[in-house]
Amino acid sequence: MKVVTIKDIARLANVSVTTVSRVLNHRPDVNPETREKVERIIEENSFVGNQNARGLKQTSEVVGLIIRGRSNPFLNSLAEAILDCAASLSDFFVTEYIDEKADEFETALRMTKQHRIKGMIFVGSLIDDRVHAIHGLEIPVVFTTVNAMAASLKNASSVAVDDRSMGRLVGEELLSLGHRKIAVFGSNPVAGDSLAMRFLGFCDAYADRGLTFEHQYYRECRFSMEAGYAAAREYFSNHSDTTALFAMSDAVAIGAIRALKDLGRNVPEDVSVVGFDGIDLCRFTIPRLNTVEQPVEEIARRSVNLLLDMMEKGAAPRHILVNAFYRSRDSVAAPHILP
Repeated sequence: MKVVTIKDIARLANVSVTTVSRVLNHRPDVNPETREKVERIIEENSFVGNQNARGLKQTSEVVGLIIRGRSNPFLNSLAEAILDCAASLSDFFVTEYIDEKADEFETALRMTKQHRIKGMIFVGSLIDDRVHAIHGLEIPVVFTTVNAMAASLKNASSVAVDDRSMGRLVGEELLSLGHRKIAVFGSNPVAGDSLAMRFLGFCDAYADRGLTFEHQYYRECRFSMEAGYAAAREYFSNHSDTTALFAMSDAVAIGAIRALKDLGRNVPEDVSVVGFDGIDLCRFTIPRLNTVEQPVEEIARRSVNLLLDMMEKGAAPRHILVNAFYRSRDSVAAPHILP
């Protein structure tokens, strides 16, 4: 008899693996009709997963997956890829989606009290002083999308791109075209996360040319299309001389393009826009978005394999950098020179 996996349920329901996981975890952010369809298919196929398994196997060990950023489509895609890679495993994955301002480490501690957690993957984490909360955890953990080498956690591995070098590449691209007044939309620029590394790399490109990035062009922004729209609407209403935008998330970039259109400004003729992550929607925006593309499938596969090696073989922690790629499309041009 064929074992039905979460991937099979997603295929039969014509939804993503993440959506099935949300239904299994009783998340409120699922359309009622979709929830009913998924639950019906789960019942028809006698599928037991994640939260359902708790009632049947109270003594079973599980793997925790914490995604920090409900509105970030890139992180959702990455979480789905992780669950997809793990679909053939015997381990149950318990997922938690939290707000990007929430504390993933307190969430991890709560999960270890609710479940017999034998390993954990953090997606989109911010490694700062809060990480000390999990120093006492004896389970192996993997940080995905952020380099955890400096965290000094004895059981922590990580998989990430070289955010600093890619931020530098974006800066070089825009500066080489002649842009000088460039806005940057990101998170806290002094936090010890991947986004801060992108900003440092962007500033490196300025330093290479004997220039200094002026912080008046920086805006903190949550990572959603709505937030990108609001930030761009406010910023460009008051900074008509800005000729380019580096958004540290494709979702923010897409929202910003809509705001620029509503303000009567064209991309890239009036303002060039570059995103980061490489979500599928970038290929279908108008114009198609220039972005730094992170290899989702490779990051997911390496993250799962690292955790398995640590859990099953007692392997030492490793910190892996994978290659990202700059995708040049239609949203960047040389700045328009007024007569």
